[in-house]
Amino acid sequence: MDAERWFIGATVQRSTVEELGQSPVGKYTAGETWLHFCAAPSLWGVVLWGRPNEQQAEQLGRSLVVELAPPAEPHASIVDASRIEGGDPRAFMAANRYLTRHKSSLASQVTRLALIRPSGLDGALVAGAYDVLTRPYPVQVFAEAAEAFAWCNSSVDPAILARMHAEASSTPTEVGALRALLDENLEGLPIAAAAKRLGMSERTLQRKLAEADTTYKDELADARVRAAKRMLVESESPLTTIAFDVGCGSLQNFSALFRRRTGDSPSAYRAKHKK
Repeated sequence: MDAERWFIGATVQRSTVEELGQSPVGKYTAGETWLHFCAAPSLWGVVLWGRPNEQQAEQLGRSLVVELAPPAEPHASIVDASRIEGGDPRAFMAANRYLTRHKSSLASQVTRLALIRPSGLDGALVAGAYDVLTRPYPVQVFAEAAEAFAWCNSSVDPAILARMHAEASSTPTEVGALRALLDENLEGLPIAAAAKRLGMSERTLQRKLAEADTTYKDELADARVRAAKRMLVESESPLTTIAFDVGCGSLQNFSALFRRRTGDSPSAYRAKHKK
């Protein structure tokens, strides 16, 4: 518990997998769409974002095994999937292979796992996946990080998830928070309302966006395209329906936006990516 108290508000250091395995507390290692951390002897975890593929899932698995041997102790685990943008079935299969292969070690080392789900359809997909995956320990699904940390009986500050993600993905924390907000409000909040929801002034938000070389308009466009990509691949909805669902006023506007951001028309993207 003393180690957990020390860690509240502390900076997590990026390391190699080998360094994480040798002296894990206060370190994390990261790939393109994931990071794996040890916040305290009693709390390890994973943060996921984007759309992890099979290769990235296998890379994560090679890091996860360091939790299963000394100096790692029995611990609770946090999986923050709140930034996931759709699922790759092959990544799901890679995760299940890891869980099956290490089932006995996981049962002895991981006391419980708290899953932080994304909102909307992605949240249903992620939560549903954990109903199918091998589960050698109790699993509980949460919408908020604070609830997940409390269920794990941890006094570690939940804000470490956002701090690590911002560093690992080179995304400023404020921009990451805005993206999460826009993903849930595709109709388009006025920038003043978005800034208020994020607990800052409009001027501060604009400055943070400028520092990250982006704009509010671009972030809203990207949020709409992210949502459209998922709908195109995961549903049979007509293009007009998707256009309105992501906040575009017409199919023409939606098609133009999608082509500008991806280089493809919505129908071409669907043809390329739909399984």
